[in-house]
Amino acid sequence: MSWSPSRSARSPAASRSPWRTCPTARCRPGSPRRSGCPPTFLLAPRTDILRAIDASYSAIDSLDRHVRAFEAAASNRQAAGVAVDRVEEPDAPVVEVVNAIVTQALRDRASDIHIEPQGDRVRVRYRVDGTLNDVLSLPSAMGPTLISRIKIMASMNIVERRRSQDGQFTTMIDGRELDVRVATGNTIRGETAVLRLLDKTRGLYKLGQLGIPPEPHGVLSRMVRSPFGMVVCAGPTGSGKTTTLYAALAEINTPERNIMTVEDPVEYVVAGINQTQINQTADITFAGGLKSILRQDPDVILVGEMRDVETARIAVQSALTGHLVLSSIHATDAVAALLRFLDMGIENFLVASSVLAVVGQRLVRKICEACAVPFTPSPEELAFYAQADGPRKKEFFHGAGCNFCTHTGYQERIGVYEVLVIDEQLRKLIVRGADADEFRSFAISSGMRTLRDEGLRLVSEDVTTIAEILRTIYVA
Repeated sequence: MSWSPSRSARSPAASRSPWRTCPTARCRPGSPRRSGCPPTFLLAPRTDILRAIDASYSAIDSLDRHVRAFEAAASNRQAAGVAVDRVEEPDAPVVEVVNAIVTQALRDRASDIHIEPQGDRVRVRYRVDGTLNDVLSLPSAMGPTLISRIKIMASMNIVERRRSQDGQFTTMIDGRELDVRVATGNTIRGETAVLRLLDKTRGLYKLGQLGIPPEPHGVLSRMVRSPFGMVVCAGPTGSGKTTTLYAALAEINTPERNIMTVEDPVEYVVAGINQTQINQTADITFAGGLKSILRQDPDVILVGEMRDVETARIAVQSALTGHLVLSSIHATDAVAALLRFLDMGIENFLVASSVLAVVGQRLVRKICEACAVPFTPSPEELAFYAQADGPRKKEFFHGAGCNFCTHTGYQERIGVYEVLVIDEQLRKLIVRGADADEFRSFAISSGMRTLRDEGLRLVSEDVTTIAEILRTIYVA
């Protein structure tokens, strides 16, 4: 079975030739040197020019010849009774395929690459702005060799195909250093691989650049300047928790403070901060790394994630003994994060005494500004908007789809936040063991704007759509 790029991956230059769109009659199709039109010279930033080139000339458009070369080599080597492909050769077809897949993923702003055998084909998908999109369909025979090549790059065991493995490698793409984390797994159709892309050249955000409204931003900014206590970011995987934590660190990163982190992985490398990478093979865990950090006179500690009760307990004790602790936890919202602590077995009075604030967050896709047009949402969406008391609005917008947004109607993402400050009344509720509804009712009555409220505000301001709020944030 031959490969084929998905519709979203095809080059816009191939379907929108300048010969067909030129408004004059002087253009001469087929001329390789000139169009027959007078040139117009314009100035643009280098980044915009490179972005336009990347959008018009896809790195995976040239894979056809590499796939054909692989299939030919596979047939010849099978007939000769040797390996299907020598993945260690730098010019092997599978090497070119992997390089092109990673290159295009970076150009498309993908956070993850999914390579999945599907029986009669190998599906390649990119996660862009939080959603997966089909990009390539490769021959099924290429799957094992593709996975083997990735394992070699990530220093993994290519012989072991039954157990899950983790690895990483660093590469240069378009002059940018890229850190790639690899995770493989076994399914009934064969091995899968997920590649997490971490662009080391990207800069840090400040709290004011994340989309946090002015009032919660002021509250959070004050909390991260506290001499001790704990500030927690709560949300599912991929909700931007690490970005928020590092934005908070950027606010307080001064020579007077000893800031130390323990993370898996280290997504941002920051000057002036001592960062520790989790390494299960070397028995460096969150709990062990945190114990080690406490012996090095830290002022501020960032714990990438509280995954277990031991890590959570050490973090709580650190907050109670004069350290400012910033961390993340997997929970649906700010109130649920408090209950997660209690569910882990942390005593109520310790949670009440240590936690200063909890930030619940999500990332929603923004309407593409290049193709935003008025439209009428579905009856279900309008009913949800009205039932949730969304701001009154006469006209709704969405993205019609264009080359800039890869015909999805969305481009880039923005954070949606709720900030729950633990005051004296909430501490009493925590110690008393109140339930989630009681916590939430009190927080709302105290002025906290929920994730849903903030999401509807973004809809009213034509930043995102009701469908995106239902997909990402919806709370009944």
